[in-house]
Amino acid sequence: MTEVAQQTGSDQTALRPFQVNVPEAELTELRRRLHATKWPERETVTDQSQGVQLATIQALARYWATEYDWRKIEAQLNTLPQFITEIDGLDIHFIHVRSKHEDALPLIVTHGWPGSIIE
Repeated sequence: MTEVAQQTGSDQTALRPFQVNVPEAELTELRRRLHATKWPERETVTDQSQGVQLATIQALARYWATEYDWRKIEAQLNTLPQFITEIDGLDIHFIHVRSKHEDALPLIVTHGWPGSIIE
């Protein structure tokens, strides 16, 4: 990839530059919903055989609502060259970083739910 093609007309497969920009209103709404969560009863076992334990999920929600620095992560992501392109009707977001080594083997790292590109 030497140039980034701008999207023109109906050319959805063109590479489109991308920046993370989450509106403050969405973060406010997310925090509101996290604080308003109606939690289920605690699991009936002491291990994780019934899934993630309630205390773990509650601690994670509390962290997202009160401690997680959403703007710091947004800024970190925006230091990287990000793009979107359409493949088989689905927008694919990717980060394109070239190796410092001229003879490096190209590598594609993908993720799926519940992971993220931050990992």
